[in-house]
Amino acid sequence: MAISEAGRRTCLNAAAWACRRYNAYRTPTFPQFRTQYIRRRSQLLRENAKAGHPPALRRQYLRLRGQLLGQRYGPLSEPGSARAYSNSIVRSSRTTLDRMEDFEDDPRALGARGHRRSVSRGSYQLQAQMNRAVYEDRPPGSVVPTSAAEASRAMAGDTSLSENYAFAGMYHVFDQHVDEAVPRVRFANDDRHRLACCSLDGSISLCQLVPAPPTVLRVLRGHTRGVSDFAWSLSNDILVSTSLDATMRIWASEDGRCIREIPDPDGAELLCCTFQPVNNNLTVVGNAKHNVHVMNISTGKKVKGGSSKLTGRVLALSFDAPGRLLWAGDDRGSVFSFLFDMATGKLTKAKRLVVHEGSPVTSISARSWVSREARDPSLLINACLNKLLLYRVVDNEGTLQLKRSFPIEQSSHPVRSIFCPLMSFRQGACVVTGSEDMCVHFFDVERAAKAAVNKLQGHSAPVLDVSFNCDESLLASSDASGMVIVWRREQK
Repeated sequence: MAISEAGRRTCLNAAAWACRRYNAYRTPTFPQFRTQYIRRRSQLLRENAKAGHPPALRRQYLRLRGQLLGQRYGPLSEPGSARAYSNSIVRSSRTTLDRMEDFEDDPRALGARGHRRSVSRGSYQLQAQMNRAVYEDRPPGSVVPTSAAEASRAMAGDTSLSENYAFAGMYHVFDQHVDEAVPRVRFANDDRHRLACCSLDGSISLCQLVPAPPTVLRVLRGHTRGVSDFAWSLSNDILVSTSLDATMRIWASEDGRCIREIPDPDGAELLCCTFQPVNNNLTVVGNAKHNVHVMNISTGKKVKGGSSKLTGRVLALSFDAPGRLLWAGDDRGSVFSFLFDMATGKLTKAKRLVVHEGSPVTSISARSWVSREARDPSLLINACLNKLLLYRVVDNEGTLQLKRSFPIEQSSHPVRSIFCPLMSFRQGACVVTGSEDMCVHFFDVERAAKAAVNKLQGHSAPVLDVSFNCDESLLASSDASGMVIVWRREQK
């Protein structure tokens, strides 16, 4: 029976999904072998497709293979299934592909039947990896489907970093918070068009970019002083915010109602927050009395053993991908690492690094590995030194080693930076940061000289925060005057 080219491609894509689906668990200690495995699998799949095997037989094989892999590695949910909502605030865990390699066979992270809790990954990251393997491994002279080729070029590094991060201009400007600083702006997880930002005017705005024109869906009000930080839950159905009014609040994103108000255990200004990545029922907050607290947002109470003291006001928090390591930065220039007990929420202080005595650490961003060329776990830190700092994580206790720095202007404002979300699937690696020179800066972390990739100009005040959407087609930046600019990637 003859098989059409479309049918052949369908079989190939289905098989590629099956072999990539479990690949992250095969060699957790040797991620460099994964690319070789994927390439060989892609070659075999092409040869089988050319041989003309009936699609029904192929699908039966894939089902059986999926069942066997599921028994060996535990079941994984399909793309898109991670947004399952429940009536409880507790959400099942999920992670993206670049986070999976950090999970080991820890019984505390397993479900009741010995399987991992529901683990899913962002469809854009997955598609980038699939397209990259198919595109790179095609035989000479073969034709790649247009969508795969374009996705591979845009997301997998077939173009240069400068081309990948060429933004054509402003997509939209939000000014509902003008006259008060917007210290944090964040796209929803695995979402292209939902955006939120918090302001020192005491409110949080939820925005929708599509359909045009972009709109402010709702404004969350209730804090009596400025909102210092907020975070989306992994399923995007709730947000947690911290405020200078010494409270944290839990919000329902669907209708904007405040689910719970939780006072700081010390009665101090709350300055930062982050969800525990495996268990969104737990949120870590940092306050002005130098304390870090793990809070149970279902009960509204502090977790026993989940508190620790730093040398200064806690300004920045970040977990590693599995949620076993927490870093906290303070206004005295120190970064502390903590071991996080997954079963109890207890914090154990591990290491301390003095970045620069007296220089506030305003941002910490963790990444399990930066790029195909830079596979060490990394930390990106802003510390009011007129430099953006990239550290290598050298052991399981969070010890940091400076890898390199990039020149920016930051001496007094709480500037933040991010890793680009899809960097793991393209050649090279890029980071983005705000700056007091009123620009957004892009840097290639692997380029030895002339690391600057791009610079966006348009703000009229220091740029405080930056955030990519899930496919990097849009970038949002906020500044000290309250303006939020959404930048659009240049269309090739």
